[in-house]
This record gives sequence, structure tokens and C-alpha cells, in this order.
Amino acid sequence: MHDLRFAIEKNVGDALAEDLGSGDLTAELLPPSVTAEATIVSREPMVQAGRPWVDAVYRRLDSGIDIDWLTEDGDRVPAGSAIARLRGPARGLLTGERTALNFLQTLSATATITAAYVDAVSGTQTRVLDTRKTIPGLRLAQKYAVRCGGGVNHRIGLFDAILIKENHILSAGGIGAAIENVRRLHAGLSVEIEVETIEELRQALGAGAERLLLDNFTLEQLREAVAVNASEGHPPALLEASGGLTLETVRAVAETGVDFVSIGALTKNIAAVDLSMRFG
Repeated sequence: MHDLRFAIEKNVGDALAEDLGSGDLTAELLPPSVTAEATIVSREPMVQAGRPWVDAVYRRLDSGIDIDWLTEDGDRVPAGSAIARLRGPARGLLTGERTALNFLQTLSATATITAAYVDAVSGTQTRVLDTRKTIPGLRLAQKYAVRCGGGVNHRIGLFDAILIKENHILSAGGIGAAIENVRRLHAGLSVEIEVETIEELRQALGAGAERLLLDNFTLEQLREAVAVNASEGHPPALLEASGGLTLETVRAVAETGVDFVSIGALTKNIAAVDLSMRFG
């Protein structure tokens, strides 16, 4: 279920079924023998992501369509650049145009904003993380795009890592009890826990948390958290800052010395990159 190759095929199958329904009525106007050439062009600067989805769209529609990629996923592509040239039956090229561009423009949007955050913290030790705030059905696709932009994937879902948040702590009866319960149920797994104050940070460190999510800390609190974490007499936990971070504020947060910044905007506050497919 969480294999990228499986996700690509499922994403593409669902998208084509949604768009095609019982068939492309307009493309039927063209004789099957008509062939065409087309070029995908970027209308704005971007970091590319989505090539495997485009390939899968046309592989499903018509094996006679050839795609010559001029750029790679992860490339920084200037405005006006040709990304790929396609040749083959015109019906298939036209039928797949919107679905292919939808994937490419959406995933490139995530890669592009991720690269902007990575650039913003360049020169610090801080790495940029994604979150679970993804478009439903496109989680693995967007997490792939985050990697194309130079970011780091956090957990894929609820099944592959432990992150104890505020409501878990309240329900469990406190930070210590929450960590104790997790260690009993999932011995050997690394534990991350959300804290909202320096006192909670001390409690979590005392309970043996390996990673701390510092939620909505001020810069002063972040600097104090880094100092406390380094002086508690045990191996320091990894520190992750979160909560309303923007391109304007993220560098100052990184300069406090935290290990990670987690940015929901990488996958939820995106504007599709402007692309076109030109025939001829």
C-alpha cells in the first residue's frame, strides 16, 4: 500500500478514470492514424517533480507515445524552458494532456516551495521536514516532491513512527505516562513528543524522549530549549520546531540551533506551477 510504484499507478488510474469516464468524446473527432508532436513548457521558474506520473499517464493511454525528457525531477527549471517533447497518436496525447499536467504542476509546486525553504535555512544545521498535511490520496506523491525539493520526509502516516501530541498526553495522564505506555507497547521504537513549554521539555527529556517537537515556541524559548537540551547530562534529543513558520521567519528559527523545522505549507498551501503543452 505504501510502495511508491503502486501509488503512482493508483494515482494515475484514479485520475484517468475521473477525467475519461466512458471516453474522450472530443478526441474521437480525430482519425486514429493522426500523429502529433507536443512540448511541455514551464511558464515560471520551478523545481520539477512528477515525471513518473506523466510517464504512467501516457503508458496507460497509448504505448505508441514516446516522451523525450529534457529535464530531471529535482532540477531547477527557468521560466520558458522546454521540459519534455512527446510524439505519437494525437488522440492519446490530447486525452492525457490535462491529467499529465495536473500531476506535474501540483508536484512541482510542492518541490518548488520546499526548495525555497531549504534555501532559506542554507548554512545552518537545520533540515526541512514535511508533515501529514497532504492532499488526500497524494501523500506519497507529495512526499516524493518534497525530496525533489531537497526536503526530508517525516513519518508517512500513523503506522511508521510515534509522535505523541498534546491530546495524546492529556488522554494518557501526562508526559511521563504517555512515554511509558508507548515504550510498553512499542519497545525499541524512537519516541517523539510535542512540548509547549520549557518545563514540559524537561519532563520529556527526563522520561527519555529521543525527539522533541517544540510547538509555537518563541525564538527566546527555542534558544533556551537548545541550551537545556545540551546540558541535561544525557545524550541530547533531536529538536524539531513547528507552528506557523514562514519563509520570512524560518531562518531565524534555524539559527537557534534546532535540528529540524516542520512545514505544513510544503504540501497544503501550494499554488500549481504554470505549465503548458504546446502542439506543433
